[in-house]
Amino acid sequence: MSKLWSPIVHTLTPYVPGEQPKIQNLIKLNTNENPYGPSPKVIAALQAEAADSLRLYPDPDSSRMKAAIAEYHGLQVNQVFVGNGSDEVLAHVFQALLKHDSPLLFPDITYSFYPVYCGLYGIQYETVPLNDQFEIDIDDYSRPNGGIIFPNPNAPTGIPLPLAEIERLLQANKDSVVVVDEAYVDFGTESAVALIKSYPNLLVTHTYSKSRSLAGLRVGYAVGDANLIEALIRVKDSFNSYPIDRFAEAGAVAALQDEAYFQQTRQQVIASREQLVTQMQSLGFDILPSGANFIFARHSQQPGEEIAAKLREHAVLVRHFKKPARIADFLRITVGNNMQNDALIQALKSYLSI
Repeated sequence: MSKLWSPIVHTLTPYVPGEQPKIQNLIKLNTNENPYGPSPKVIAALQAEAADSLRLYPDPDSSRMKAAIAEYHGLQVNQVFVGNGSDEVLAHVFQALLKHDSPLLFPDITYSFYPVYCGLYGIQYETVPLNDQFEIDIDDYSRPNGGIIFPNPNAPTGIPLPLAEIERLLQANKDSVVVVDEAYVDFGTESAVALIKSYPNLLVTHTYSKSRSLAGLRVGYAVGDANLIEALIRVKDSFNSYPIDRFAEAGAVAALQDEAYFQQTRQQVIASREQLVTQMQSLGFDILPSGANFIFARHSQQPGEEIAAKLREHAVLVRHFKKPARIADFLRITVGNNMQNDALIQALKSYLSI
């Protein structure tokens, strides 16, 4: 069948997401899902949406959702773009804003779908190595570019970049778009949204999948200058005029309206993360500073691939990356609830004979 493919298909190496196994009683700490369910207000909104109106197309402009996001961040509606998860939003960002004569820049250790999108859309790029502490060094981005993109906190390292460093990057790159992918920002990292009014070249993307516990609805958005948003809308409306369905919009609006639940659950994750770090350090793990709902850890003596395999034997699933070599002994471990974290620690103690 390959002879029927378009030529570009032969050049693509698709992104491989975290495993979603269908195994009962598995402690699933490999895909950074929130251990706490969505707000009860979200559930109520979804139940109310299950009505005769489902026979009608959703609002092509997602007006209610955009208005809620704009109000939440203190922005104008024309500064908001929405899509099916931040992955789709970013796909439009790559196509609409990051394809230029000069190369796109992003870290060498980061989301593996960045180079996938570059291949899909024919974007030339250069990777910028993290420093010896696995941090993004802004000074390393002082080179000609057609745009810059990075997560904050970075993934899979979890290390946050201070807001002052992001502003310094923006000041040095006023003629290119800087995209800050804030999928995990709510777990202890300072958001760059506050800089949007001062820097028209800044675009910030968010997802409802992590801190809002709505990975199953696929909702994401971007905020930035109206000029950047217009470019995204042009691409979106040439591809899919109805990206957000009725359930997704209803759930997204309701989630933003329950700030108390959001603050409670994110603080629970942060507290659990700090406790987990302490416990794993006592077992001989080195752990990078995390501003996310996961930690990036390696053991001082045991290889990461072997640890991941042994944990699986105890029905505990974590994420191991074989490449690049610099992180081959690291494990990315989602912060679970107390029961899940305890199961992880007990499995590690069993393997390490502690």
